[in-house]
Amino acid sequence: MQLSFAADARRIPARQIADRPEFIILDVRTEEEFKARHVKGAVLIPHDEIRARAAALPKDKNKRVLVYCRRGIRSRKAAEELNGMGYANVYDLGGREQWSREAAIFR
Repeated sequence: MQLSFAADARRIPARQIADRPEFIILDVRTEEEFKARHVKGAVLIPHDEIRARAAALPKDKNKRVLVYCRRGIRSRKAAEELNGMGYANVYDLGGREQWSREAAIFR
């Protein structure tokens, strides 16, 4: 896996995440963007609300957290925030626009 801009966040191809119960898929876009289209099973927590909504995150800080947004900027910021909160397995998927050809993972 390739390291992203976040110190400990890693990048993995989006096609590897569909229907994987061992992951939490975190959509860090706005509610409007989420309502328009999102990854199946994703949890919405906008990137600027990560700390405020920490109760919605897994208690197990070793659980894999896959983070995505629209272009990759917010997912990088959110991944860095999660790393700073002690989450050890944060994967930055980057922007949804980068993998929109994999429409099967969206609903």
